Amino acid sequence: MTTPQAEPIEVLLVEDDPGDELMTREAFEDNKIRNTLHVARDGEEALDFLYRRNGHEDAPRPDLILLDLNLPKYDGRQVLERIKSDPDLAHIPVVVLTTSSAEEDILRSYRLHANAYVTKPVDLDQFIAAVRQIDDFFVTVVRLPRNG
Repeated sequence: MTTPQAEPIEVLLVEDDPGDELMTREAFEDNKIRNTLHVARDGEEALDFLYRRNGHEDAPRPDLILLDLNLPKYDGRQVLERIKSDPDLAHIPVVVLTTSSAEEDILRSYRLHANAYVTKPVDLDQFIAAVRQIDDFFVTVVRLPRNG
């Protein structure tokens, strides 16, 4: 039996591809997901959001991060390493959501303490289904710590 979270969660999508951002937004809307989706378009903006600086001073602390690996400025591996090495951020679940199915990327992501690794499907319907499953799992199945 699953218990849904009492309130919507804050999701940070770190994605530089406008098409993938749009598909993720569509997945949230199609699934009637009430969660709030914030977007950072490169690794530097993701860190600014997480550390509440450079125009993101009022950013909420995300409850879940969807992280692409191939990003400008700081790549997803660098962002993941920073998140998981910071005691104030390390508890936030990070799902790597990327086009790479390379074994070395998968292994490195888990070594950097990613909570899950999902290869983006190229088919729109499959992509939307994958995002829904991620959301269902992290919102409905597991208990997330509430951030302040």
